[in-house]
Amino acid sequence: MSQGQEYRLHERLAADTISLGRSGLCDIRLMNDQTWPWVILVPAFAGIREIYELDSEQQHLLIQESSALSRGMMEVFGGDKMNVAALGNMVPQLHLHHIVRFEGDPAWPGPVWGKQPAVPYDESTLAEVLRSLAPVLSELGVS
Repeated sequence: MSQGQEYRLHERLAADTISLGRSGLCDIRLMNDQTWPWVILVPAFAGIREIYELDSEQQHLLIQESSALSRGMMEVFGGDKMNVAALGNMVPQLHLHHIVRFEGDPAWPGPVWGKQPAVPYDESTLAEVLRSLAPVLSELGVS
């Protein structure tokens, strides 16, 4: 399976996120919830549900991209903890959540899922977050 060939973003991810572009391996998406800095990496391959379904080179690249994204998000947002998860219970397409957590945030120390309804970005807050993420995305080679 080659990158981009037959790849289609799951409709739920498309509805809940904002495109940040493409890295060497992934479709990069911002969760449309301003409660937490929350970016999702979606390997751009059709039919992949689990990390082990990627070949060794793709797995290595995914870990590199995830680590660079995590490091960059923590530098930009100054969180207390970076949560990285690939659950896939609601959306079967492989995707990795990267969520900057803060002690005292609305879900701390529990998981963010189901804690409260999403608070969509307004135009100015979205513009600010996009400016903040620009150097991180540049490091990932986002196009």
